[in-house]
Amino acid sequence: MRLVVQRAAAGSVKVDGSITGKIGKGLVVLLGIKNDDTQHDADYLADKLVNLRIFDDDNDKMNLSLMDVGGELLIVSQFTLYGDCKKGRRPSYIRAAATDNARGLYEYFVGKCKEYGVNVETGIFQADMMVSIDNDGPVTILIDSEKQF
Repeated sequence: MRLVVQRAAAGSVKVDGSITGKIGKGLVVLLGIKNDDTQHDADYLADKLVNLRIFDDDNDKMNLSLMDVGGELLIVSQFTLYGDCKKGRRPSYIRAAATDNARGLYEYFVGKCKEYGVNVETGIFQADMMVSIDNDGPVTILIDSEKQF
């Protein structure tokens, strides 16, 4: 699993012109799932995400987590995070998980994040979405569950 995490002053996602998820201060997370990811990957990333210390403390040091600041999460599925551009000019998505497997892991990951008591908003899985992010900093972090092993 792969996350693109953006510290945000606000974020929202629209589907067909209607807002499906909206947050204030928190993290906007683009989530990619590859074909051999498991619930273990989701568990690892949920814990890493909510405890990631990328919010400023009183000394302007990135030392506080989402949990510390009472922030929110906006999680958006994005299979294109596993686009491979090594050959040619059109990305290959062969490593991206099949829809049914990806949907299950996406829902599992969202549920794991909610277990931490964080307000979690989402897009709609497999929909054409318009995502707005007021990136604060800007701060953008890449986290990949493959790196844990």
